Amino acid sequence: MSLQDSLNKFKQQQEKCQSTLTSISNRSSRASHSHKPAPPSTSSAPSRGSVPVKFSNDTERLQHINAIRKSPVGAQIKRVIDLLLETRQSHTPEQINEACHVDIIGNKAVFDSLRNNHKVHYDGRCFSYKSKHDLKGKDQLLSLIRKFPEGLAVIDVKDSYTSVLEDLQALKAAGQIWLLANNDSQEDIVYPNDPKVVIKVDEDLKQLFRGIELPGDMVDIEKDLQKNGMKPATNTAKRRAAAQVHGIPSKPKPKKKSGINKRTKLTNAHLPELFQNINLPTP
Repeated sequence: MSLQDSLNKFKQQQEKCQSTLTSISNRSSRASHSHKPAPPSTSSAPSRGSVPVKFSNDTERLQHINAIRKSPVGAQIKRVIDLLLETRQSHTPEQINEACHVDIIGNKAVFDSLRNNHKVHYDGRCFSYKSKHDLKGKDQLLSLIRKFPEGLAVIDVKDSYTSVLEDLQALKAAGQIWLLANNDSQEDIVYPNDPKVVIKVDEDLKQLFRGIELPGDMVDIEKDLQKNGMKPATNTAKRRAAAQVHGIPSKPKPKKKSGINKRTKLTNAHLPELFQNINLPTP
C-alpha cells in the first residue's frame, strides 16, 4: 500500500471515530434528561461528554514525508549529504530514513546516485561524508599546504573538518601561511610561508632587477603590457578621454623620487638580497 493510500485510510478512520463519539455523546445527553437529576457533586471533574476529542497530528508528518519522497532525486541527495556533512558520522540507510526521511532502500535511483557521489563514502553498509582531503586537525592542514607551494584553493579543504576555517586564520596569524584572494576566480588561495628557506639570487639578476626603468606615463606602461600579452588592469587613455568630455582637467602627476622611503611597501621582502644596497631613511 502506498503512502497516499495510508493517508486516505487514516483520514477515513478519523471521520468514522468522530461520528461514533458524537452519537455516543448525543445518546448520553438524552438519557440524562429522562432521569431525575442527581444531587450536585462536590467533585470538580468534568463530565465525559464535555471533554473535547483530540486526534494525533500525525497526518501532517506523513504528508511531509510523502512530499520529501516525491521530490526530485537531486533534492533527496542534497538532504542526505547535508546530514552527513553536519554530523560527520556514518549512517545506515535506516538511520538516514529516520533522520531526514529519505528512503534509500526503497528508491534505487537515490541509492545509486548516493553511492556514486564523489562527496559520499559507502562501505557496503554505511554512508559517510567524504572530503577531498582527509584531514583531522591543524597540523595535518599545515603539512598539506606545504605540499602546494604554488597555492592551494581554500574550497578544496574547507569541508575537511568542522574547524578548518578557524585553523586557517590561526595559521595566518602565526605567520605560517599566506591567505590571499584570487581576483580571477573570486576564491581564497592559501600559500605556505617558510621563512627558513634561504633563496640565493645571482648578481646578474640583481643588476637586471635594479636596472629596469619604467616609463613615466601610465599609458606607455599599459602599451608595454599589451605588447607582452598581458591585459592591464587600468585603461588610462579611456579615463583621460572621459575626463576631457566632462571638462575635468587632468592633474599632472608629480615625478616620483628614486629610492624607497618609509611608506614604500616591499612586495619582494622574501628576496632581501635585492635590497641590500638601498638605505631606508630614518623616521
